[in-house]
Amino acid sequence: MNFIEAIKIAFQSLWANKLRSALTLLGVVIGIAAVIAVVTFVAGINGYVATKVFNLGADVFIVFKVSPVTSNIDHLLEGEKRKNLTMDDYQAVREACKHCEWVGASLRNDVGHVRYGEQAINDTTVRGVTPSMVPILDIDLVAGRMLNETDVSSNSAVAVVGPDVVDTLMPGADPIDKEIRVDGWVYRIIGVGKRKGKTLGQSMDNYALIPITAFQKQHGSHDNIRISGKSAITGAGMEEAMDETRAILRARRHDRPGADDSFDIETNASLLSIWASFSQTFFFAMIGIAAISLVVGGIVIMNIMLVSVTERTREIGIRKALGAKRDDILGQFLIEAVALALLGGVIGVVLGISLAKGVTFLIGMPSSVPAWAVAAGVLMAASVGIFFGVYPARKAALLDPIAALRFET
Repeated sequence: MNFIEAIKIAFQSLWANKLRSALTLLGVVIGIAAVIAVVTFVAGINGYVATKVFNLGADVFIVFKVSPVTSNIDHLLEGEKRKNLTMDDYQAVREACKHCEWVGASLRNDVGHVRYGEQAINDTTVRGVTPSMVPILDIDLVAGRMLNETDVSSNSAVAVVGPDVVDTLMPGADPIDKEIRVDGWVYRIIGVGKRKGKTLGQSMDNYALIPITAFQKQHGSHDNIRISGKSAITGAGMEEAMDETRAILRARRHDRPGADDSFDIETNASLLSIWASFSQTFFFAMIGIAAISLVVGGIVIMNIMLVSVTERTREIGIRKALGAKRDDILGQFLIEAVALALLGGVIGVVLGISLAKGVTFLIGMPSSVPAWAVAAGVLMAASVGIFFGVYPARKAALLDPIAALRFET
């Protein structure tokens, strides 16, 4: 019996018992779907964290008084005692960093309140920025203009707002030159940002950008700023830009030779490494749960295959009497087990991807489907079929043909 014929007989046997086969698939489907969904979410969230949450590309770094993402409480407490980063520090880095294409400074308030007439929108991200932050943050406009150096130098009360602010406060109207109140202060809208949509259920379009000097005038100049840098080139140029920035700030802040920096510099890689330590815990916990489901599915497959061997004992006897060898019988039942598991794996992959993309559509949680995850899901399903199908297949192959012919169900 050739391989193609064995596959054909395997699917005929599965089709003859459709309900039983479907119920048998359930454990494998759930396990593989869970694995694919978890991997898809973790990959998507990692990519989102890198490009959206931290707003970093491979060529961007941020200088903090103390990193906002740290797992060391002692470092956090020590960092709070450091001197604030100031606009003078920003100007020094901007003028002296030769390997930096852009250097910007920013301040932010994540719970801002914006009002226009009787309409209001809450939890708006109000960010005070220098114009050089625009290419670093990769902000595009659909109307009006962006903040410029004149706005910063003159403390202009102007703002670039996100689409959510326009849709809520002045739907259908031209927002340019309209006056709004941002945390109680009057600002004139000069531009509207391009819509980015939602992710993790949070809108990316509820923001207001104002000159950093206007932000300091409103909230006080004692606030600690963040300095962002974008290197001219990635790789070695990125390292040189960071080294220049570090040397400039150490000199300005009088850090002693050999002492630690009195500030933190974070990049895409360093922030992601911290995030990865948290996401891996979730990842392995979910994979463990999915593995239990796969084991249960494998046990169900083995049980059903044992039932199938019992039901088809006379068939096995007839085949052996007609010349079928032990390897033929072994291969036949092993192929049936693998086919059953593979079918469950394919359905699980499709279901897992559909589930992830459905959640992305409904609440905006980012998802990304790595090709290796699809291949790993199918391979895992095949492995379950082989592992749990060997025993029933071997039991069928070892049946005595005479005893099998005499068997009655």
